[in-house]
Amino acid sequence: MSSARTTLCRAGVVTALAAIGVLTAAGVASSHVTVHPESYAKGATDGALTFRVPSESDTASTTKVQLFLPTDHPLLGVLVSPHDGWTAKVTDTKLKTPVKTDDGTITDAVSEITWTGGKVGPGQYEDFDVAFGQLPDDTAQLTFKTLQTYSDGKVVRWIEEAAQGDEEPENPAPVLKLTASGSSAAAASTTSKGSAESADSASDSTARGLGIGGLVVGALGLAAAAFAVVRSRTSR
Repeated sequence: MSSARTTLCRAGVVTALAAIGVLTAAGVASSHVTVHPESYAKGATDGALTFRVPSESDTASTTKVQLFLPTDHPLLGVLVSPHDGWTAKVTDTKLKTPVKTDDGTITDAVSEITWTGGKVGPGQYEDFDVAFGQLPDDTAQLTFKTLQTYSDGKVVRWIEEAAQGDEEPENPAPVLKLTASGSSAAAASTTSKGSAESADSASDSTARGLGIGGLVVGALGLAAAAFAVVRSRTSR
């Protein structure tokens, strides 16, 4: 094999492997359960959260999702959006510290939502939507520990919390950041901004996906071009 042919073939293979590596890394980075948007205003009212659950298994499907809502800083007026094929069971808990609102004192709140009956196949994800009447205004973040059960019996516990400054743990729990707001108007503005940021994030993810796909196609094209050049020189 000539030196030119060896160099071109190696270049094509290295570029293709690099592109595939980037694609794989992007998939791994977004494989855990997440909450969207990532932030909301403290005390925000009449909003919604989306919990994205991807299936990491190559052979098994997700058949059960258990979402645990904090009760030390409870969400009030929780409602669950229906999903085709899934049945949601909502569990209420008596609050240790009742919450006083303009409509009266709240003594219990939703502490767990369990979805069963459906399935999320390998390489797929499902979005579970939860509406709320009001978020707490006395904390900087809310942690939603989640258990994900697969059809082969495996249970992934998304319950780990990272301390300030630490790296993300292996199985992080979804965390919603709560931003400061000085008035109800500011809260509404921040909520709208959070929704816009979520949409921008989705657009960025799509753009990254298209960019990675283009990189892979380009790599394969380079490899094909290298092969064509070598073949042409060999014929001559």
